[in-house]
Amino acid sequence: MNIKEVSTKLDIPADTLRYWERVGVIPPVTRATSGYRDYQPEDLNACNFAKCMREAGVSIETLIEYIDLLQQGDDTTETRKALLQEQLKTIAAKRDAVQATYDKLQQKIAHYGTHTVTPFAYKEEK
Repeated sequence: MNIKEVSTKLDIPADTLRYWERVGVIPPVTRATSGYRDYQPEDLNACNFAKCMREAGVSIETLIEYIDLLQQGDDTTETRKALLQEQLKTIAAKRDAVQATYDKLQQKIAHYGTHTVTPFAYKEEK
């Protein structure tokens, strides 16, 4: 599969895919004898993983570290697991913050228009 097909399939700009490969967010992509990228299933899996992690707010640096560890082999299994567990905690905290905001907005909408006061309790400091 060429880069344009992958870009369309995964909804990731081709420039992003090239960048991810260049900096190490994804492992080097399989190349055809012509030198063009020829994405194989494992390449697509790496792109999907990177996309998912980036959408969740995982940093480029963390992904580079993870891929570097992955390429070092089985000796890094525990380190990789710890890195993913750390990211899971970070994402869970973000999820909880978004949920709290969601709940607050839901409550505000449910009571919208039932109060005669301004929607915010803002007081100017003197």
